[in-house]
Amino acid sequence: MDVLDLARLQFAVTGSLHFLFVVLTLGLAPLVAIMQTRALISGDPLFERMTRFWGQIYVINYALGVFTGLVMEFQFGLSWSGLSHFAGDVFGAPLAIETLVAFFLESTFLGLWIFGWNRLPKKLHLACIWLVALTAYASAFWIMVANSFLQNPAGSVMRGDHLALTDFGALLTNPSLVMAFPHVIGAGLFTGSFVIIGGSAYHLFRRTSEQEFFRRSLRTGVLWAFIGSTLAVGFGYAQFAFIGELQPDKFKGAVPGTALGVMILIGQLIQFIVMLGMLPLLFRNLLARFRWVHPLLMIMTPLPFVAAITGWLVREVGRQPWLVYGKLSVADAMSPGLTKGMITLSFAAFVGVLGLLAVVDYVLIARTVRRGPTRLDLGAVEPAEPSPTPALAL
Repeated sequence: MDVLDLARLQFAVTGSLHFLFVVLTLGLAPLVAIMQTRALISGDPLFERMTRFWGQIYVINYALGVFTGLVMEFQFGLSWSGLSHFAGDVFGAPLAIETLVAFFLESTFLGLWIFGWNRLPKKLHLACIWLVALTAYASAFWIMVANSFLQNPAGSVMRGDHLALTDFGALLTNPSLVMAFPHVIGAGLFTGSFVIIGGSAYHLFRRTSEQEFFRRSLRTGVLWAFIGSTLAVGFGYAQFAFIGELQPDKFKGAVPGTALGVMILIGQLIQFIVMLGMLPLLFRNLLARFRWVHPLLMIMTPLPFVAAITGWLVREVGRQPWLVYGKLSVADAMSPGLTKGMITLSFAAFVGVLGLLAVVDYVLIARTVRRGPTRLDLGAVEPAEPSPTPALAL
């Protein structure tokens, strides 16, 4: 394997690991916001506990996912400086906006939400989690704007040896973006819902004492899994209308062709199961009562993650050998002077860090799910400090 192949493999592996965090964040953020909205409207304390429990899982995933995003940023300067020189005037703008949105707005609102329990007014606290969800979607939007430019360099012209931005509006209406972004949002809802479904099925199978808690959680997960899978599958198929024109050879390689088949199989299978199997069984809580179904629901939990990664492979590998399609090849974008030893060392370091974070994320989430909602750290009321004992009069 030469230097170029190692650099490509490094980015593919680290990108895949990072996307595992991203897709769950995009799914859980709006679902937690919906739970808290129901808690405020209904006044039912069960929905507040659901918000705190599933919100705790969201916070774990978000906190660790931030570090994986930093590793992704390092790679652009380390391995792909040719991209910055050739297309930095165009590609850098949406990335800069995303950084401001993700690290300033989203993190600020999330901090207010985490530490604002029992301190902020309830409506203001609810607004914080909705702003977290909206800024998470805004962050994903700008990343997709940048990625869609690589797929179809709209809104730019060649000036000398680099691309220059001539039409910012063309970036926002890029055909490679308009159907892909809703597809990613659907995939996120799909994934977040199945984490809720799997966690609820685990406790219901073990005959938890929190029956009502996990029955309602399961119902929420199934309903939004249906919505998410419908969006993902529908907008996924809609992309075929223009992909053939933009990238005629997109699916001709063995890797993108196989990945496409796996993604479609998982998406269609789960949509079929959710629509014809899970939704009807919500009647009279049959899905929660049929204990033999729960192991199947737990086994299905990783499938949306697999579908998300294969979808990412289809989109990225199908663009090869171009980094900016039709304009800049991957070989020309690679940083000069890189050696096989340098890439091998950075590959081991990046994959080691991201792999460790992925394992820690899984362990912490699994431990939180197993523990259940009996002891919740998020939103816990701090014990009042004891009043000092008055001094005895002499």
